[in-house]
Amino acid sequence: MSVAIVTGSAGLIGSETVEHFAKLGMDVVGIDNGMRAHFFGEGASTAWMRDRLIREIPSYRHIDADIRDAEGMLKVLGRYKGAIALIVHTAAQPSHDWAAQNPIMDFTTNANGTLNLLEACRRSTPDAVFIFTSTNKVYGDLPNQLPLVELPTRWEISPDHAYQRGIPEMMSIDASLHSLFGASKIAADVLVQEYGRYFGMRTVCFRGGCLTGPNHSGAELHGFLSHLMKCAVTGQPYTIFGYKGKQVRDNIHSADLVRAFHCFFEKPRTAAVYNIGGGRRSNCSVLEAVALCDQITGRPLLTQYVEGNRRGDHIWWISDTARFQSDYPEWNLEYDVPKILREIHERNRFRWSKECTIEARKASLVSS
Repeated sequence: MSVAIVTGSAGLIGSETVEHFAKLGMDVVGIDNGMRAHFFGEGASTAWMRDRLIREIPSYRHIDADIRDAEGMLKVLGRYKGAIALIVHTAAQPSHDWAAQNPIMDFTTNANGTLNLLEACRRSTPDAVFIFTSTNKVYGDLPNQLPLVELPTRWEISPDHAYQRGIPEMMSIDASLHSLFGASKIAADVLVQEYGRYFGMRTVCFRGGCLTGPNHSGAELHGFLSHLMKCAVTGQPYTIFGYKGKQVRDNIHSADLVRAFHCFFEKPRTAAVYNIGGGRRSNCSVLEAVALCDQITGRPLLTQYVEGNRRGDHIWWISDTARFQSDYPEWNLEYDVPKILREIHERNRFRWSKECTIEARKASLVSS
């Protein structure tokens, strides 16, 4: 039976990937050492998802390993080298703000970790399809130079601009502020492309915007819609950082993204690069997302506004997915933002409420 290797397997995209390819009959080996809790605190821990995958998917094997360990990655892939058909690399340090606190760990995780996996793939199973979850942050803040129009609830691109349908892969990655996180992901992105070109490996970079869904362990520093809905459910204030709350993001559900992975796996290419996201169908501003949360929960979300925006943050990002849709016309989006938020709410509200109650009891015991 063929094997799929999934890094960051307990995270949002990793767990969706595990479930998808296990349903196809593949044996799935997940590599995840729980670093999300280290990055963002216990509230962002993915242990609940790790335990669910182990409990519910018989063909899943979990390996607690660090992608920064080059020899360790060689051993893992070497163990399955005759059977590996697919490697989906989703493990990362994903936050602008956190990267500035520890640039070395950010770079060794995102860049060195990706290099370790590419080299292990090249040496152990060079015919496997290698899928990398890159990011739109490789373009830095260059999108902020686009001509934008202020509307009542959002910023929007000028209607006569060439990028009106979204930002394509032809946008330059040079001459802009990337953040240290963006720089480490650029290094990884280019490595994935070059291993494809130099060694003939079947590799792809999916440059995503906001990746989201009910499996997300959202936190303030990462996980926009998940963290927003968690605040709406628990009564925790949500902080809006700059741009009047009118900054626009496209949002792609993890299931829609993993179906794109599947399309590429079925018909792989060499050194492919795609912008991927919700595009014109699934996007919102922060203010619009807050209003949707109010409607879904039936009560107003508490917000607080900070004048300064996060450094390097995009004012407006909508992906142009035309290149991917041209290569894979069978793929389309099944989710938009309202449907995503409703599913996040339905799947997590009881767990979040329970966690909130437990934390309140702990705080009460400490104070007494």
